Amino acid sequence: MSYGYGRPFVYGNVTDLKAGERAVSMSSTPSGAGYWVFTNKGRAIGFGDADKNIGDVSTLPLNAEILDSAAMPSGKGYFLVAADGGVFGLGDAKFEGSMGDKKLNKPVLSIVPDPDGQGYWLVASDGGVFAFKAVFLGSTGSMTLNKPMTGMVPFGNGYLMVAEDAGVFNYSDRPFSGSGANSPPTNPIVSIAALN
Repeated sequence: MSYGYGRPFVYGNVTDLKAGERAVSMSSTPSGAGYWVFTNKGRAIGFGDADKNIGDVSTLPLNAEILDSAAMPSGKGYFLVAADGGVFGLGDAKFEGSMGDKKLNKPVLSIVPDPDGQGYWLVASDGGVFAFKAVFLGSTGSMTLNKPMTGMVPFGNGYLMVAEDAGVFNYSDRPFSGSGANSPPTNPIVSIAALN
């Protein structure tokens, strides 16, 4: 179910999920007048002005479930990433590599395109970051985290990561604005947003 608050408008909801299928990610179009909803089975459902002909990976035999998506600034492509680190580039989203054939300590949970749109970063739940045609700026993969990482967003020339306890980790050229880890929220943090 999609909900709009403030200026966003709801252009439609996914109503035809199959057995074992659930919505896991949403990416907006550049105009803000549409979006794609992606499922764990790799299906892409477009609403509003979202291009419905880019395609998806729902007919492929996936080794792991799709967990996240990232739309290209052009609105003509997107990346999908699976829990095993497998990356799928559709439309003008150019595949530059993946972790799908590597042994991971923890599952990959997110994909973030770098600012120039030429590469991307993957982040795992232990904060391990994998860079593909993007500059590696650091990770928490070798640290002991109090809680698992749950989200990553682009920030300046790099990225911000957030953990369940509201711990924030800044790997960018932007100033660090703070973290909530010293007074964790009652419910786990699941995502982070940044003002660029």
